[in-house]
Amino acid sequence: MLLHELVTATDAVTATSSRLAKVAALAAALRDLDPDEIPPAIGLLTARPRQGRIGVGWRSLSNLDIEHAAEPSLSVLDVDAALTRLAVADGPGSVAVRRATLDELAGRSTPGEWDFLARVILGELRTGALEGVLLDAIAKASERDAATVRRAAMLSGDLGETARIALTGTPDDLSAVGLEVGRGVLPMLASTAASTAEALATLGGAASVEYKLDGARIQVHRDGDTVRVFTRSLADITHRVPEIVDAARALPAQRVILDGETLSLDEDGGPRPFQDTMARFGSLIVDGRNDGAAAVLRPWFFDILHLDGRDLIDEPLATRLEVLERIAGPSRMPGIVTDDPERAEQFSREALAAGHEGVMVKGIDSAYAAGRRGKSWIKVKPVLTFDLVVLAVEWGSGRRTGQLSNLHLGARDPDGSFGEPGGFVMVGKTFKGLTDETLRWQTAHFPTIETHRSAHAVHVRPETVVEIAIDGVQRSTRYPGGVALRFARVKGYRPDKRPDEADTIQSLRALLDRSPSTPTSTAGDA
Repeated sequence: MLLHELVTATDAVTATSSRLAKVAALAAALRDLDPDEIPPAIGLLTARPRQGRIGVGWRSLSNLDIEHAAEPSLSVLDVDAALTRLAVADGPGSVAVRRATLDELAGRSTPGEWDFLARVILGELRTGALEGVLLDAIAKASERDAATVRRAAMLSGDLGETARIALTGTPDDLSAVGLEVGRGVLPMLASTAASTAEALATLGGAASVEYKLDGARIQVHRDGDTVRVFTRSLADITHRVPEIVDAARALPAQRVILDGETLSLDEDGGPRPFQDTMARFGSLIVDGRNDGAAAVLRPWFFDILHLDGRDLIDEPLATRLEVLERIAGPSRMPGIVTDDPERAEQFSREALAAGHEGVMVKGIDSAYAAGRRGKSWIKVKPVLTFDLVVLAVEWGSGRRTGQLSNLHLGARDPDGSFGEPGGFVMVGKTFKGLTDETLRWQTAHFPTIETHRSAHAVHVRPETVVEIAIDGVQRSTRYPGGVALRFARVKGYRPDKRPDEADTIQSLRALLDRSPSTPTSTAGDA
């Protein structure tokens, strides 16, 4: 297949807000792919090339001055081969290899194809073709059951391979995709509620009420002495967390998959800030230092997906917790099972008193729905927090002169209700909650993903996720989404999350319905 055909499909997706039309456009393109083109094409459509990090940034692309081709000639496999050369280039001479490869790729691309490829390489292809839409397109193109396609993608953690099986294999091949120890599984996700009573009412019965740590999600796989530890985005961090590896090897099991969180503890056994935990993952480096390198991590497990040949993913949570208690009792997340709102609220207060974020409330009869954000798991935190994306950063003043300080924050707009489908809508600014270390990190980091500058701000690619605490929202005529954050402050950056996992503008607008008397603002944010 020519790259031009994928570009045409993504243009059609961008041009419509209809989910059915998006699915139809993508399905038509998928049907025309040869088997070996499917995984690389899926990588291009999701702006996550199968090679992983390409090692090319905005500055490299902006410095190119190449005359593009007049007619399409590049194939999907041509592009895949070029991306492989870029990804593996290392050591002496690698800069020249990357430059030559980019020059050739740009020269063989039409202007429209190069615009597409540049956005793929930078990870900012905003077509509204999020994974859910693409999964439906795979099901339509392959004439396979959509639920089976989704389950295969969730359990394999690989959308490209799932598409290949669906489009080239039999229905039995797709159904045969299951849990595999050592291969990451898309994690189950949670919705939110304002109180434990609301969460219990939503679940409609007894629930497991558990601590919600201000830590990092981990998934631990053990097969004999071989242990692998994944983040929520399925990045392998095994080599960075030896104490978690040791803890997994100490468990009374040979083959196991565990879901949980980890956080670093202070000298008194209390939780340290989230950033200390994330520094151990090697994602937050400040002034050349990994300030969390000395922090000791402890795992807390709240679910078990497999044990010694037995898949537990479809078992009710009550059964999984019984097995988890037997296998990982001392490392099990503290929790209770109750249908009493007063007891649940008391446990929530105990979690807060221990220094944690709040609680998770989970339906005791629920299966583990990998990769889904349903109503079976509900998080309850006393302070509203949202994962937003940094769109720009303003230069500071006073003691922050010379540092990038005030963040422009965007919420995801999946269907393009307030702008470009799959893009981000600005909802406020904040400079509150930033430590000196974070300011130094921001000042070093954001120029590396800069797109352009205005008089007072550095505008950046929308790929950096930050957790923001707010007191609420208010109506606003300043921002296109009609909503602005109230008293926003930074809790911490979330390098474990992708921009397509950020909260949506619809989630923020829903808060307006809870507070109809909220005053209207024209100033933006406080």
